Amino acid sequence: MSDTSIDYRAVFQALPGMVAVLTPDLVFTDANEDFLRTTGRRREQVVGHHLFDVFPDNPNDPSATGRRNLQASLYRVLATGERDTMALQRYDLEHPESPGHWEERYWSPVNAPVRGPDGKVLLLVHRVEEVTELIRARGRPGAGRPRLLEAELYTRARELQDLNERLRRAHAREREVALALQEAMLPTRRQVRHRRTAVRYRPAVGALNVCGDWYDLVDLVDGNRLGVSVGDVVGHGLEASCVMGQLRSALSAASRVAAGPAQALDVVGRYAHVVDGAESATAVTTFIDFDDRTIAYSSAGHPPPLLVQADGRVEFLDQATDTPLDAHPNPMPRIEATTGYGEGATLALYTDGLIERRREDIDVGLDRLADSLRRHRSTDPEVLADAVLAELLPPGGATDDTALVIVRL
Repeated sequence: MSDTSIDYRAVFQALPGMVAVLTPDLVFTDANEDFLRTTGRRREQVVGHHLFDVFPDNPNDPSATGRRNLQASLYRVLATGERDTMALQRYDLEHPESPGHWEERYWSPVNAPVRGPDGKVLLLVHRVEEVTELIRARGRPGAGRPRLLEAELYTRARELQDLNERLRRAHAREREVALALQEAMLPTRRQVRHRRTAVRYRPAVGALNVCGDWYDLVDLVDGNRLGVSVGDVVGHGLEASCVMGQLRSALSAASRVAAGPAQALDVVGRYAHVVDGAESATAVTTFIDFDDRTIAYSSAGHPPPLLVQADGRVEFLDQATDTPLDAHPNPMPRIEATTGYGEGATLALYTDGLIERRREDIDVGLDRLADSLRRHRSTDPEVLADAVLAELLPPGGATDDTALVIVRL
């Protein structure tokens, strides 16, 4: 039988065990028959609804931790792209036909990622085994073996909970160190003197989601010019933060002596070739000449900067886009383009966490950003930056870092 002749939806529904599929926002996209039957829910009560709207914690149990533990596990999967096996959980269910009546239930969950072609997590597979009857077997006449199984299960659960707690603390410490390192390496306002700029950095949600996004602003030595750059290193945690620091410092130094942004990126690309972890790193840099009112720019695989004129016209600076920094073993000279601007224009550079959404074309995010910049273009750069983040980032935070630089020209 060929793959094309297999009805995978029918296979999914017939799977022996409870399986559901969630979006990264924790909304059900599907649930198999065992899942619906065991939880006592109809398909329309589950699919299209948020996980914790369908299955909230028992409000009558102040010590309930099922929701918190499950949410933490799912966020770990989103952050790491790795499967997460949870310890035994008590997670009560409200009886579907008796509102306000909660049933004590015990579960053994496993959460796994479904990756897209770019390696990002597109969906979450939530598989659950109910072990309530095993737990309830305690105390029944002739239930010696279940009691032994329960004791063993509790022992293993405690061991897994201890291990999960140790891992959580280690991950939290790694995040704390990575954030401190990242903040220490990002430039301060002293480096851009009197310029009307606003910079924002928002780390991703989740314990491990500190990534390699960065920005740089530097007054160039010749003329009334400013160099503005942003970049993104693939990966998470301390390694990504360290690589980020090396590339940012290299580009900052190169910009001070390079003839233009293309030459600066060319130098950094050659340097990235000998930096472990710099594979597929992207960056875009702009040289702003305030006397000539021009912007020279060059991009190494990074989303294009946006230039918003005072009258609301938006230009994507996408005429000098090249491959990521370490794309070729023998780097070629990079391309460069120049555009002009009028008084009161606004330049925005950013990383992909601001515009990319899973299962959405990137052009949708770019148009959303352009619209936000256009509507708020007359506000102060600080107000503009806050407005853009408020409109474009998900309410609960993004699963990827976000850097944003606004320059009033």
